[in-house]
Amino acid sequence: MSELPASPAAPEAGAMPGTATPGTAMPEAGAMPGPAMLEVTGLRSGYHGVTVLKGLDFTVGNEIFTVLGANGAGKTTLLATLARLIPLMDGTIRFGGVDVSRLRPYETARLGVGYVPQEKGVFADLTVLENLTIGGMVGERSRDERIGEVYQLFPDLKAMRSQKAGTLSGGESRMVACGRALMQDPKVLLLDEPTAGLSPLYVDMFFDKIREIHETRGVAIVLAEQNATKALQVADRVMVLSLGQAFAVADATKLTTQQLKEGYRI
Repeated sequence: MSELPASPAAPEAGAMPGTATPGTAMPEAGAMPGPAMLEVTGLRSGYHGVTVLKGLDFTVGNEIFTVLGANGAGKTTLLATLARLIPLMDGTIRFGGVDVSRLRPYETARLGVGYVPQEKGVFADLTVLENLTIGGMVGERSRDERIGEVYQLFPDLKAMRSQKAGTLSGGESRMVACGRALMQDPKVLLLDEPTAGLSPLYVDMFFDKIREIHETRGVAIVLAEQNATKALQVADRVMVLSLGQAFAVADATKLTTQQLKEGYRI
């Protein structure tokens, strides 16, 4: 796990507010900014009959909602489930008040959910421009207008527009994947560990861009991350996953180092 930030206050002895041990229910903590854009109730999902997520309940408003947790906590499974790439075993997912629990990925994308997977997430044999154009198949605004906005956010992509995506570096590929998702004009953007394996220069750049996307485009962001220190600097609220359950949900400024340490304990 990455270096943890200093705790703003030492927790009192006994049960900590906003936390729960796995297997017990935990009320959501922290004030959600604005109306709910994403509502998750009793979410259970996994692979090949194995349950990974075990009854999650949380809501996301117009904010940067960061999901932290150790490897194997269920972060990637959660985002893939929200993107409708993994079927639900139980529970509901509502986007803008609409139940999307049984929708297909392309139907969820049309409603305004963008998804950037943990891996490169690009079509290697297509050019940068062709990758972006595919993202533009969803949405009503002019594709040229949207491509211009992506180039403004990631200026390096304009110079690489004719280059095959498979020849790009890890950081460049992440820019393309993020740009393609933004071409959909999403209302909620799901980012699965966008800085994993990147150089410090790209890590800093991506966290700056995450905040910029939220503030300038009004896009709510669900960010799964391993870099706890950086993620807490841009987050409004945080959910700490532990073995597929919500160990803590809190305002980013109020989450303590002790809560993080307990949540990362497997």
